[in-house]
Amino acid sequence: MQLTERHRQYWSKNLRITSILLAIWFVVTFVVGYFARDLNFTFFGWPFSFWVGAQGALVVYVIIIGVYARYMNNLDREYGVAEAEED
Repeated sequence: MQLTERHRQYWSKNLRITSILLAIWFVVTFVVGYFARDLNFTFFGWPFSFWVGAQGALVVYVIIIGVYARYMNNLDREYGVAEAEED
C-alpha cells in the first residue's frame, strides 16, 4: 500500500506531538527528579523534593495522557479516520 500525502501529513503530526510529549515526560521524570534533591524546603509538611516526585510528576503524566488523547481525536476527525461513536 502506497502512502498518500495525507497519510504522510497525518503521520508527521502524530510523530511531532508524540516527540513533544515524550520530551516533557523525560524532563519531568529525569531532569526534575535529579534536581529535586536541591529543593530543601518543606511543602505541606513534606520535603518539596518528595512531593515533586510523588505527586507533581503524576499530575503531569495525567495531563500528558489527556493532551495526547484530545489532540489525536481532533487529528482523527480532521483526516477522516475517527472511530464512529456508538449511542
